Parts: sequence; structure tokens; C-alpha cells
Amino acid sequence: MKKSIVRRESGLSEMGLSNSIHPVLNRVYAARGVRKPVDIARELAGLIPASKLKGMDKAVEVLVSAMQQQKRILIVGDFDVDGATSSALAVLALRKMGAQHVSFLVPNRFEFGYGLTPEIVEVAESHSVEGAPELLITVDNGISSIEGVSRAKDKGWEVLVTDHHLAGECLPNADAIVNPNQEGCDFPSKSLAGVGVIFYVMTALRTQLQSLNWFEQQNIEMPNMAHFLDLVALGTVADVVPLDSNNRILVHHGLRRIRAGFCRPGIKALIEVSQRKLNRLVASDLGFSLGPRLNAAGRLDDMARGIECLLTENEWQAKELALELDSLNGDRKKIEESMRQSAMESLENMSLDEVQLPFGVCLFDESWHQGVVGIVASRIKDRYNRPVVAFALASDESENAEGGEIKGSARSVAGFHLKDALDSICKRYPQLMKKFGGHAMAAGMSIDKGQFQLFAKAFDEEVRSKLDEADLIGEIKSDGELEETDLSLSLAEELRDAGPWGQTFPEPLFDGEFQLIQQRIVGQKHLKLVLGMGNENRIIDAIAFNVDLDLWPSKAEKARIAYRLDINEFRDRQSVQLMVEHLEPLI
Repeated sequence: MKKSIVRRESGLSEMGLSNSIHPVLNRVYAARGVRKPVDIARELAGLIPASKLKGMDKAVEVLVSAMQQQKRILIVGDFDVDGATSSALAVLALRKMGAQHVSFLVPNRFEFGYGLTPEIVEVAESHSVEGAPELLITVDNGISSIEGVSRAKDKGWEVLVTDHHLAGECLPNADAIVNPNQEGCDFPSKSLAGVGVIFYVMTALRTQLQSLNWFEQQNIEMPNMAHFLDLVALGTVADVVPLDSNNRILVHHGLRRIRAGFCRPGIKALIEVSQRKLNRLVASDLGFSLGPRLNAAGRLDDMARGIECLLTENEWQAKELALELDSLNGDRKKIEESMRQSAMESLENMSLDEVQLPFGVCLFDESWHQGVVGIVASRIKDRYNRPVVAFALASDESENAEGGEIKGSARSVAGFHLKDALDSICKRYPQLMKKFGGHAMAAGMSIDKGQFQLFAKAFDEEVRSKLDEADLIGEIKSDGELEETDLSLSLAEELRDAGPWGQTFPEPLFDGEFQLIQQRIVGQKHLKLVLGMGNENRIIDAIAFNVDLDLWPSKAEKARIAYRLDINEFRDRQSVQLMVEHLEPLI
């Protein structure tokens, strides 16, 4: 679809930052709401205190009691990267603090779906040879698990819920709940990922155990909680939560540890199979290289493999598990590409142009893989800049057109809150969705297969009530044009080190007009460019990934390009390279 480049307003005159900062970075920071040095402070001392999280005192009380009695503790996680890192962090931290009976369980998404369901409680009862758990700890889930928590309590187990998803009107009857998004919680950062929440809980537990002289009594070393920040960084970035100041501190220090080599063997192995450089890793590498490989386990197989990769202390085993995850990710890519092509054909078969498309797009194919529909929804959303829901059969459902259940995964655009939209649809059509939940930008739901058309109609109506045609025009937010002298290694390094960049604190993106000196396709769908600029005929290398081969290479002599300033390393030599996000030929 046609996209427009829109330049951000910087408000530079309001800045009060050091003159040592490059004027371009000054401009970038200002456009992201940075007004004073404290807004970009990254010291760990600047983290919001754990005591501000509602329910923390009770959670620590439950955990201390479990530690003192050496209760059997079971961590119940989610099947994405946030869930995997949360599970690994909880297991590792509790073991480091002296818990002797800690295990984890992650639901198979195809058999049990999301969260602590009553069925998962039954699985948990016989999960360990040591016996049924005495304390369940949910990580990255649980806030909507009313029935599951009730079933666990009926068995006499204690339940601690740690989550970050939006809470409903009713809360589970857990012994303690820690969630920054529950009503009455004064924690200023509502953007903590699940791994951030359990990190705070474990930090508070360590503080309390220290005050009780626990570590001296047990003759064990008190763990340094900073050692877990590699997991926090990975889970936070991969879950695409907003990188507010608190999350940026967590991610910054996690990245520092990874670059210095002080990270889990599994993370090192994932970096290696991803062909990233350990000492130059940035936040986007966590989201686009490591994250998908871990996610592939939960999408196609069993996230337990991903968690074991993060837990192992053995470098050889970590490498073997990372290679398995890399192979699964390759399979995921093939499935995704097939499904994406099928989705595009489905839209083309509607014989509609982009103006006639539904505001809210719903797609369903019985051959689609349930674990990959979220990625397909995201790809179609990016292509048409409108909310998308992609559905697949829940399992081996009936071939009857009216029978069986389908599960959908939704992705949204700016200005449309998915969870609120699903709440509204539920009120208008109370029997339509069997289950639903999620965030502003991502959500999931289950419906009967025969109700697909009704849901598609209701979803489109809901989107139309919130967005107009102008909202569906894709915008590329640029930080403006760079001068020739700004296209330098020093500025590229300063921009890279000024992060971490991510959701709501986006990596700097610039735009300009360039001469097309050379164009060639590499790696099937990537466009390698040599660009010219200015009166001095300076040339610079650039690369655009996954271009439309019907449009590129182009016969145009010039193009308008939106790009990130990057550093290319080849044979130990560094050079400036433009990473192209958008390009359009100029006649």
C-alpha cells in the first residue's frame, strides 16, 4: 500500500541536555519526549522500588514460608519468549536462593490453550515425581485464570499469580497477586513485561531473606539479581512492551551483561546460531533474531525446549538446543510464507482494491497452522495498515462447515485498542466468543467455525466505529534528513549506544532523496544498493530486505528512502551502511 513519510516534531528548544550530545541525537531524543537528562538516565538506582507493586508484601510472605518449609514449587508459564524467560528466571532465582524442589510446566498451546486452566492444574498434580506441588507460581499469565486458580485452591495448594496482562472485572482467588495493571496498583510503570514482574518479585524475596539471615543460615551465597538481567532484557524486548524509562534501564543493563559475555549459555548459543555479534548486540537483535527462535518452539512444538535452553549451564547442551530451535524457526518461516501467500491470494480473490477492503480484516483457512496465525496477522497488518485477525482450526476439528472451533490471533494499528474492542464485541454478541484476551496491539480469541462470518462483520463494525479512512494510511515516522557529514561511523555508533530503542521509543529513522547508482538482488528478495548524494558525488552502501520484486530493481534514477544509520562489518573493516525501511522511486 502507499505509505507516506511524516517527519516527527522534535521540540528541540525545550531540551536541556549536555552540549556533548550530537545535535542529531539531541533532535531524536526531543522527538521522543526527552526533556531533561533524568529522562534518559540508565542507572540501576533509578529503577522504581519493588514496594510500589500492589501485593508484593503478601507475595514475599508466601514465598518465604515456602522456602522455610521447602515446599514443592511449580512455575506455570506461557508459551512465548516472555513466558520462557519468566519461567527460567523464576526457577534459577529460587534455586540460587536455596529452594530445593522447583520445577516448571508450560502448557502445550494446542492441547490446553493459554494460562492456568483447570486442565493444566490436573496435569500439574502428577507433573513431578516428587509429588503434587504445594505452591503454584504463574508467570506471564494467571490474572484471568479464575477457574484454574479455584481448582488449585480446592486441592489445597497455595497460588501466587505474577502477570502483566490487563485484569478483568473479577480476579482469581489467589493467595497473592502481583500485577502492575491490577486495580489499585500504584506502580508507575504499567509496561513491565511478565519477566519484569517476576524479576521484581524475586528481588523483593531476596531482600526479605537477607533480612532474615537466610543465606548465612543455609550457608549459601546471596545471588546478585543483576545476573538475571540478560533474561529480563530478552523477554522485555521480545514481548514488544513499551520501553518506558524503567524498562529501558532493565534492558540497557541486560544488554551490557550480554555484550560483556556475562549471560546464560543458552543466550550465547542463540546469538551464535543467529549469526549476531555478542559484543555488538542491540535490542533489535533480541526481538528479531533471538526471540523468533525461542518462539518457534512454542509455535510449532513445545516451549519446554526453549526454557531448557535458557536453564542449562552446559555450553554444549545449550548449543544443541539452540540448533534445534534454529531448525524449528526455519520450519516456521516456510509455514509462514505459505500462509502469507495464501492470505494475500484470499484478499485478492475478494476482487477489492485497498479502498474497498474491510477496515478490520478477518481471514481463515482450514489448512493454516494454529501456532503461526499471529505472525500472518502481523504481516497482513503491516501490508494494509489496518487491524487483522487470522484464524486457524483449534485442532483436528470436524470438517463440517458449521462444526468445530477456530482460534484467532489479532494484531492492531495505532489508535485501535484490541482488548477494548473485543470487550465491546462481547457485550454486543455475548455468545460469539468462547474465550478472548490480550493487549492494545495483540489479542486472541476462540469462536465456533460457523460463527466466522458474524465475527468478521462485528470486528469490521468495531474498527469502523473507532477509525476513519485517514487512520488507514500507512505513516513512516522520520527524524528528518541528515547532512552528508552526519553519515559517519561516529554518529552511527552514538545512535546505537544511545538506546535501547524499541516500542514507543523507536530507533532513529531518517529520510532523504538519493541517486540510484547501482541496484542488484541478493539472497532472493533483498536489494543491495549503491546510492549517490550531494554535489560531491559521495556514494554510500544501502540494503533493503524483502523488497517487492515486481518493483525492484527499478529503472528510476532517484528514490526517496527512509533508513536507519547502521555499521557494516566486513573482514574486520567497518563502514557506514543505510538499512532501508522504505523506498519509493522518483521519476
